[in-house]
Amino acid sequence: MYKYFFIMFSTFILTAQDKPDIKTMPVQKDKYEFDLQGHRGARGLAPENSLQGFVKAFNLGVNTLEMDVVITKDKQVVVSHEPWMHSNICKQPDGSLISKEAERSFNIYEMTYQEVKQFDCGTLYFDQFPEQELTFAQKPLLKDVLQMMDSLAKNHGRKIYYNIELKSLPEGDGVFHPTPEEFSELVVNLIASESNLERVSLQSFDFRILNYLHQNYPEIALAALVYEETFEDAFARLGFTPAIYSPYFKQVDKKLVKKVHAEGMKLIPWTVNEVADMKRLLKQGVDGLITDYPDRAVLLRK
Repeated sequence: MYKYFFIMFSTFILTAQDKPDIKTMPVQKDKYEFDLQGHRGARGLAPENSLQGFVKAFNLGVNTLEMDVVITKDKQVVVSHEPWMHSNICKQPDGSLISKEAERSFNIYEMTYQEVKQFDCGTLYFDQFPEQELTFAQKPLLKDVLQMMDSLAKNHGRKIYYNIELKSLPEGDGVFHPTPEEFSELVVNLIASESNLERVSLQSFDFRILNYLHQNYPEIALAALVYEETFEDAFARLGFTPAIYSPYFKQVDKKLVKKVHAEGMKLIPWTVNEVADMKRLLKQGVDGLITDYPDRAVLLRK
């Protein structure tokens, strides 16, 4: 016992003596702390907005799962980027393809969820994402995603966050989705019953959605999605300060980062897939990255 203590004490003395002066140590650069969001799960590696994709993103180390939601005929909240069956992604229940011209006729807002889940949205090869693993995938209910991922996170001693886009546009009211008020209520009520609103941000290109949520649920973090619009125009059109400003990544420069931070918002651009762009944006001071390839971005944390 005494011999072991002497060895440990001697090691401590040597370590302390050998410790360099902190003032002479080189500064470590490019050490980033940021919110890593898996876009539609891990779209570059697994079927988008699928249970498999969310698990893939979680296992790679994201702290936020980004996803999109639409509404069915029977008022179910479904995770899907389009409110219809996209021809590049989904096959009909009998295995036949969907033509580009006909895809919008496969309107999810006119289907029950029992009909929606018959479509295979995971085995079509999409040349934009050659690394994507092809496997049968259904469009899942948001309820099932929250239950599964919260359980997985708990079992691994982690917290997982959600960034959920409500897919709404003024011209789609009553055609591809309900009104902003009904859409918002369906989503908020489901999240409140199945998960924790404190771990959720809601985002949209439709500022009507954001304004309704801001007025009725001020405690929920909101993200303004922006494309091809100046910061000044978007900020004025929105009319309030959300928690997050989320522009297309090519719109971001140091000046924009400074403007956004001056208003007390975080800046999290979409969708950043090349490592060189990720590094540039992180050096400019963005607060997070939304990416199809979380496996590329997670390496920058180290």
